[in-house]
Amino acid sequence: MKLLSVAVPCYNSQDYMRHCVETLLPGGEDVEILIVDDGSKDGTAAIADQLQEAHPGIVRAIHQENAGHGGAVMKGLTYATGLYFKVVDSDDWVDSQVLKELLALLRRFHQQGEQVDMVVSDFVYDKAGASHKKVMRYPQALAREKILTWDDVGNFPKGQYLLMHSVIYRTQMLRESGLDLPHHTFYVDNLFIYVPMAHVKTLYYVDKVFYHYFIGREDQSVQEQVMIRRIDQQLRVNRLMCQQLDLDKVENQRLRRYLISYLEIVTTVTSVLLYRSGTKEHLELQRTFWQDLKRDFPRHYEILSHRMFGRVLTSPGPVGRWFTLAVYRISQKIFGFN
Repeated sequence: MKLLSVAVPCYNSQDYMRHCVETLLPGGEDVEILIVDDGSKDGTAAIADQLQEAHPGIVRAIHQENAGHGGAVMKGLTYATGLYFKVVDSDDWVDSQVLKELLALLRRFHQQGEQVDMVVSDFVYDKAGASHKKVMRYPQALAREKILTWDDVGNFPKGQYLLMHSVIYRTQMLRESGLDLPHHTFYVDNLFIYVPMAHVKTLYYVDKVFYHYFIGREDQSVQEQVMIRRIDQQLRVNRLMCQQLDLDKVENQRLRRYLISYLEIVTTVTSVLLYRSGTKEHLELQRTFWQDLKRDFPRHYEILSHRMFGRVLTSPGPVGRWFTLAVYRISQKIFGFN
């Protein structure tokens, strides 16, 4: 029995995927490393096969026609046999010692019959060339090393929210959540967090940096200019978040508040990117985005438009844009993102 299945989506990842996998190998037989070659055109497929041959029973190479990041994650989930499931992107890596500690924790849960839906750990924005690397930690909201329900969870400060890098889900819970990531779409990590989170009943926080989130490649999907070029995909994910989860059906009030805050953050990012572009086309897109939200998801619009950022973003004219971009620039300096 595998404790942890790790999906490693790979597309043209020959230059860095080995390092990612090598940081996972110290988990030994407790870990199942699912390298999903997403129709790569370089040497990725061959490297995946080599790693499978070198580490039988631990590494599995899965090849598919290109389906994008979401398609690769879903393929990994389909093949997963571990009790828990984690996604590690091929240009990122993990702390191998913390991995061993997390596996010991998952083993304890299994042996003691404790059903924990989500394990949270810290991650670092490993930004190339940056002297200060921001670590995302959650002790203000989550008590350390105890099984929690949402009633035990405090408030997450703005800018400190859970990302794909932070979480390990219980595999069966993740499958039962109805998660369905769209193909050929970037930024589906927001859906990966948002949709299953509504089904999480118990969680556990380990206050150690496990995940290294690399930022620095010019073609990286989270680079600002790349995100602006792919704004149609950000808009699609934003709409799918409203479509796939009815907030009024979330009974726990603390969880509901968290999900609303998360949706507000993603929606703010969408508007900020449209503002940052500054073209007439994108400014018009920003206006129609909120109009469409009001028409198609009136309850979500009502909730968001009464939040702090929503009030600004739905305000016409240059003052609203100026304020939004000022907050964005300050957030960049504080949190070290792109």
